[in-house]
Amino acid sequence: MLDNIKIENVLFLDIETVPQYPEYTDVPKPFQDFWEKKSSYFRDSEQSASDVYQRAGIYSEFGKIICISVGFSVKKTDERTFRLKSFFGDDESLVLKEFAEMLQKYHSSNSDLQLCAHNGKEFDFPYIARRMLINGITLPKILDNAGKKPWEVMFLDTMELWKFGDYKNYTSLNLLTQLFNIPTPKDDIDGSMVADVYWNDKDLQRIVKYCEKDVLAIVQLLLKYKGEELIKKENVESTTISKLL
Repeated sequence: MLDNIKIENVLFLDIETVPQYPEYTDVPKPFQDFWEKKSSYFRDSEQSASDVYQRAGIYSEFGKIICISVGFSVKKTDERTFRLKSFFGDDESLVLKEFAEMLQKYHSSNSDLQLCAHNGKEFDFPYIARRMLINGITLPKILDNAGKKPWEVMFLDTMELWKFGDYKNYTSLNLLTQLFNIPTPKDDIDGSMVADVYWNDKDLQRIVKYCEKDVLAIVQLLLKYKGEELIKKENVESTTISKLL
C-alpha cells in the first residue's frame, strides 16, 4: 500500500502546544477544578494538580497551539525539494485561521491531498480540529472526518504505519530517526521543554525551528518506509506561503 502514496500529494505537519496559562494560579477557578479531576488519572498520590500543570498542553481542553509547521515535497528533476512554512504566534486564533485558509486553498487545488504527521491520528489532527472549533473557526473539509468512511479520511500517520496492526506499540519519532539513520530533530529541545521555552524563555523562534525539524524528520521517515532516497539538506528551504502554493 505504501506504493500508492505519492509524496507530492502529502502535506506533512507538526504542531507545538503549551498550557493556556503560564502558571496554575493563573487558571480560572472552574478550569482548575476540571484540571484537578483530569490530572487525578495520571499524577502520583503525592503530587497536586499544580505540580503537573505543565502537562496541560497535551490536552486540547487545557492547552493551545503556538506553532503549526507544514512541509511539501516538489520533484521536478531526479532530486526532491522540500519547502517548509510555519504558522506561529501567541494568538492561537490567528495561527489557526491562517493555517485553515492555507489548507482549504491547497486542498481545493489538489483533491488527492493527504495530511501526514507522527502520531497525528491520536494527537495533531484531533487537536487542531478541536482548537479550531473552540476558536469558532470552520473546519477545512480535509479535517472534518465526521461521517466519512475510513477510506475517505485523508490522514497518514507514520507511527501507525510502523505499528503494522500492533495497537499496543508506541514508537517515538526520535527513536525511529535513530533506527533509520535520519538526522534527529531532537538535537536542541524536545516536547517536554516546549512550555518552559515558551512561557519562561519567551523564545518562540526556537520552538518554530524545532517544529520544522520534526516535519522534515517525518517526510524523511516516510521516504525510508517507501525505500526512496532521503531529501538532501541543501534541498530544504523555508518559504513564503505563496511560494508553497
